[in-house]
Amino acid sequence: MIVDDSTVARAVLSRMIESDPAFEIAAVAGTAEDAIEALGECRVDVIILDLEMPGAGGLRSIPRIIGAAAGAKVMIVSSLAEDGAEQTVAALALGATDTMPKPGTGRFNGKFSEILLGKLKALGYAAPVAAGATYAPQPSGPHAVLRAMPSDPIDVLAIGASTGGIHTLGVLFHALPKRIGVPILLTQHLPAPFMPVFARQLGAIAHRPAIVAQDGMVVEPDHILLAPGDAHLTLEPLKSGVIVRLSHGRTTSGCLPSLDPMFASVGAVFGAGALGIVLTGMGRDGVEGSTTLVARGGSVIAQDEASCAVWGMPRAVLEAGLVSAVLPPDKIARRIASRTQEQRECR
Repeated sequence: MIVDDSTVARAVLSRMIESDPAFEIAAVAGTAEDAIEALGECRVDVIILDLEMPGAGGLRSIPRIIGAAAGAKVMIVSSLAEDGAEQTVAALALGATDTMPKPGTGRFNGKFSEILLGKLKALGYAAPVAAGATYAPQPSGPHAVLRAMPSDPIDVLAIGASTGGIHTLGVLFHALPKRIGVPILLTQHLPAPFMPVFARQLGAIAHRPAIVAQDGMVVEPDHILLAPGDAHLTLEPLKSGVIVRLSHGRTTSGCLPSLDPMFASVGAVFGAGALGIVLTGMGRDGVEGSTTLVARGGSVIAQDEASCAVWGMPRAVLEAGLVSAVLPPDKIARRIASRTQEQRECR
């Protein structure tokens, strides 16, 4: 479904998408209200949504659209995705899966078309949503073998996410106790200009300080340090404490920032006290770093397929034999809490 108040944009996007035989346009709408009404009569897999529209607008309507969408994923294609960091991060926090900027008139072809079609294919089909359904915390697939999960308290928590990650992080931190007593490192694939806005919004949701990391910062318990959008977040142990080191080297995944350097670093510094979390996202970022983390005695939890927007990164670490548990985000939070000294002392 394409939801955009511009007749030209709807026509151009329709032609572009239907040029690929993998897709069919099931419906178009000029307002969020029309989209919600149409979703009562047809099933779709992906909804392309503009944020700037008359009526309630795209941003404020995201929760109602998702509620009516029967498992469809929302892809924001809007000029605000480039210039409006507040609106874009808010859209992702409300449940939109991915975003990309809408080009100006006459610039829809070429690279834009290639990137859009690639993103739509990665999002795949709508996930069936059954009333009262619960997630089974069991791996799937022929190569899903779980490692033993240590029970000792952790010393650091490292989280990585990509497509669909901002909404998932909101769910995870909402379920996580306000104090766990360990530093929290986070790599979320997001453009650099959006990171300060994301940090502010995440801090409000998580009820703890959330800061875009700077080189030389000391890590502190219950503070979230976010990898900048243009650097890897790694750690260095000093006599005075553990500090942040930002790096810009190439990684096998091609991501900047990447989960791999962060996971490898926390494994090297904290060993068995390191816990890595791999959340929703496309690709294989995190596999190499998880390999090092696990080799140093640390452990990894992956988000389950049913709750992922894109089950790429979690599946990759699971099939590499590096995962100790496969869970939805709220249950990941409970598992984290069960391994923190802070929570054990509260019992």
